[in-house]
Amino acid sequence: MAEAIIFVESNTTGTGRLFAERARDLGLVPHMLCVDAARYPYLAELDIPHHPCRTDSQSAVMAECRRLAREHVIAGVTSSSEYFVATAAGAARALGLPGEDPGTLAAARDKSVQRQRFAAHGVDSPGFRSVSSVQEAMVAAEHLGLPVVVKPVSRSGSIGVRRCDTVEEVGKHCVELLATTVDERGAPLPSTALVESYLSGPEFSVEILNGEVRAVVAKHLDQSQGFLEIGHDVPAAVDRATGALLADSARAALAALGLGWGAAHVELRIVDGRACVVEVNPRLAGGMIPQAIRAATGQDLIAELIAATAGRNPVRGHAREGCAAIRFLVPSADGEVGIVSDPAAVRAMPGVVAATVTARPGRQITRQGNFQDRLGYAIATGHTQRQAGERAEQAIAAMELEIVPAGSPANDTEEARP
Repeated sequence: MAEAIIFVESNTTGTGRLFAERARDLGLVPHMLCVDAARYPYLAELDIPHHPCRTDSQSAVMAECRRLAREHVIAGVTSSSEYFVATAAGAARALGLPGEDPGTLAAARDKSVQRQRFAAHGVDSPGFRSVSSVQEAMVAAEHLGLPVVVKPVSRSGSIGVRRCDTVEEVGKHCVELLATTVDERGAPLPSTALVESYLSGPEFSVEILNGEVRAVVAKHLDQSQGFLEIGHDVPAAVDRATGALLADSARAALAALGLGWGAAHVELRIVDGRACVVEVNPRLAGGMIPQAIRAATGQDLIAELIAATAGRNPVRGHAREGCAAIRFLVPSADGEVGIVSDPAAVRAMPGVVAATVTARPGRQITRQGNFQDRLGYAIATGHTQRQAGERAEQAIAAMELEIVPAGSPANDTEEARP
């Protein structure tokens, strides 16, 4: 009988599907525990068994995993969604399967806990205050000095993260954050927020798997509304000393949080020659970064993580030193998605290894300044980082997707552009 691997929910971008596909490549049978299978179209497309479950309840998840364990040989339990990594780890621990300590993961997901641990262990990161009222947030901003970043203590994908240049902006955004009582999954949110010093330097991420740095990635940001990541470069075009500084700071951040098993996506900024940790995400990177790493270096981090989750020795691909870039298709106006063309021709462009429009006709677009603004993406490779980036940007420019602005006649359209 083939061994099974249980996924507790999933992210809704391409990585969730890739987790299931890589599991099958390893001879595992994927099963999904979820509240709403319709959230994940790939389950039906790949004919993946799914089981209704209150995934917001650790006890319900563990009960369902134990039920499945009576019917199948379970090799591992995991999740591709940050919201459920601690729950999945708890179920894995209960079944005696590989994984990180669930309590460590749960603590690491709390950004206020991160800040406290970093301060206690001397990890360079922004000044901060945890606040539970608008008045506290405004006082914190004055104490830290403007501009500041105001954000939720949990959540993901830059949801709710804003730079505020005035105390009034701090108050207005904090009202919104504290009034939001559940996240996009319907889970309750803490009644606190973080106010942090703004870091003005370029942003990077360090991708780590089982304690080993696998890539240093440069980020392209649109900060007009929030901190929307509109592109990534793999590897970052930095000198050896800067790369080592970023890697060392990322490892120090994980040590402060007690993380040592599995994947971590560590975000940092270089400020006055220092690598300051923005935050740690105890999971593989989103934003198609694992796919870009595979395109550039041959390393399949998803397959390796699945293998480790199932207690198997990961088979690493033949490493190479290449360059890849991701660019995202984002709208320049709110409105409704109109015509969406097939990007097949874009995939045939030089160096393009992936190109997809994820938006569908009729979708209503209200830009939020977070990952939900992305309507498609392109990944390209090149002999240099500059060439890879130019190819990805050309691919995005060639994608055809129309947005009908709100209140405009149906034939008044404009193309979405990064």
